[in-house]
Formats: sequence, structure tokens, C-alpha cells
Amino acid sequence: MINFTVTEAGLEDQLLATVVKMERPDLAAQSEELIQQQNGFKIKLKELEQGLLRQLAESKGDILEDIELIESLEFSKKLSTEITEKVEIAKITEENIKIASEFYRPAASRGALVFFLLNELYKVHSFYKFSLDSFIIVVKRAIKIVAERMKKAKEADADGGDEADGADGEGKKEDAGGEDEDGPTGELSPKSLAERVNALLESITFQAFNFCRRGTFEDHKLIISTMLTFRILIRKKLIDQSEYDSLIKKEVALEPPHQPESLKFIPESMWPAVKGLENVKCFDNIVSKMESEALMWRKWYSDEKPESCDLPKSVATLPLFHRALLLRAMRPDRLTYALREFVGNNMGLEYIESPPFDIVRT
Repeated sequence: MINFTVTEAGLEDQLLATVVKMERPDLAAQSEELIQQQNGFKIKLKELEQGLLRQLAESKGDILEDIELIESLEFSKKLSTEITEKVEIAKITEENIKIASEFYRPAASRGALVFFLLNELYKVHSFYKFSLDSFIIVVKRAIKIVAERMKKAKEADADGGDEADGADGEGKKEDAGGEDEDGPTGELSPKSLAERVNALLESITFQAFNFCRRGTFEDHKLIISTMLTFRILIRKKLIDQSEYDSLIKKEVALEPPHQPESLKFIPESMWPAVKGLENVKCFDNIVSKMESEALMWRKWYSDEKPESCDLPKSVATLPLFHRALLLRAMRPDRLTYALREFVGNNMGLEYIESPPFDIVRT
């Protein structure tokens, strides 16, 4: 059996080629031309080799006196040298194309990450199956959206400059348009390129998520947006994988010590999870801190919305992710609300608020 399933690295390369082809068709055309040129060189060298072997096989008498053979050898040597020189130039050009294309890899990497998340949603529900072909269409749509948005922004800037500067505005409009003649294919400044790649990355992420969201049950939408958020933050190394695992499986002490009297407000069934928090680095000695601030912890625990109220002083600066770990152990009933806030803060409200379905825009 041969497994033909695409890998994440393979899909990333495939998406990179798609992004570069749409964003920098000049590079894509140059790359294709180089491939054809290299293939042509290989064919030509093979033909020369076969021609020389045939002439040598058919030669009679002293080959040093075979003028035609000697001329063929000289011509082959000259052509081979020229081809070798062109191959070296092509290698440099190919490397330059590769370097220019690599700037777009973050967008391709994000696309691959999202697809493999979608590809695992069958674990949430057996209904969830996503086609790679349809996903590629979504990625292309996301790229076009960025191109159209930036084109409109440039046109607006050009119109504004024309009105503000009068005759001088015409010259500036020409300068701005010089970059637009090739559309998105022209050379961009490092800052403009970084902004464009970031816009592509965000557009691909949202369009792919939106594509997925339209075909999922309401109860699963927050799960999917949360999974997406965590995968992105883990890939960026903004969240530690081990801490994420602790949130998913909930750390529980197998043999927790006796529960102190001052912390009896915590239900006995939750005490092993509270003690298990100490396995997470940022919650070292959390139980002793709770004992020293028992009244403040009782107040926080009893609050209607502990995910948004002030924490006790010893852990007041905990970021929202670590607060979610705390809620997972002590107030699991409020974890969903904390995750909604976490996703909204990191990804945007559009990832937690579903707009009404609009078939025209779709």
C-alpha cells in the first residue's frame, strides 16, 4: 500500500507556489522558463553525446584524419562550455527567485496549518469532511481579496494626493501607478512586502475559518476557533505546548494532601485539580498562596464572572491563558466564557461572532 495523503510540509510548498503565482506572476513565469531552459540544456547535451558516439561508431580508418568528426568534437566542446556557463547563471537566478518566494512562506505555512486542522475535525463529528481542492479555491479567493483591497487603498491614496497637491499630485499618481502597472507583481519595499504578507496571512486564516464555520454546527464553532487560536499561538511559540496539554486534559493530583480548613470553600471533588495546578510552572506553590489569601480567593471563587473579575494579589498579573487554566480546575462552568474572550483578544471578534448568512456575498 502507498499512502498518497499530502503532508503539511508538502501542502505548504504547494500553497507557496500558488501564492507566488498569484502575487508575483513574474517570478512564477521566470521560474517556469528556467525549468524549460534547463530541460532544453539536458536534451541538447544528450543529443550531442549520442551524435558523437554515432560518428565514432561509424568512423572508418584513422579518426585523427576524420575532419568532420574533429569539427563535431570542437563544436560540441564549445556548445557544452556555453551550456555550462548558462547553467551557472540559471542557478544564481533560481536562487534569487527562491529567496524572493520565501518571503511569502508564512502565508503558505498558515494555510497548511488551517487545512490540517480542518482535516482533523472528523474527530469532533463524522460529518466534517473537507476537500483539498475546495480549500485551494478558498485560498485563492483570500489572495484576491487582499489584492483588491490594497488596490482600492492605493487608488484612494492617489485620488487624495491629486486633490491635495493639484498639479504635483499628477506626478505622484504616476509614481504610485508605476508600482501598480504590474499589479502585485512589482518589487515592494521590505515594509510594504511585510505588510502584504501579513495581510495575506490574515486573509487566508479568516477565509478558511469562515469556509469551515458555514458547514459546522453552532455548538462546535467555538471549539474550532479555539483550536485554531491555540495552534497559531503554539506555532508562534507564544504558548507552551505542555501548558496547552494541561488545559486540555486537566492536571489532577492522584494523591492530593488533606485540604486545608481555610480552603474548604473549594468543593472536595475539585481539590485534586487545584493541587494538580502546581505541575504547571506558573502555579508553583499555588496552594500556599491560596492559604495566605483565603478570603480573597473565596471572593474570587464565588464571583458570578470569575473570568473577568480581579484575581487575588499573588496571581493578579496572570495572563488570560493561565487564568483559563485556573478556571479549568476551579470554575469549569466559566471556562467557555474565558475561551471566548481569549479567542476574541487574540484573533478578533469575527472569530467568535457569526454574521448572518449572506448568499450574495458567499
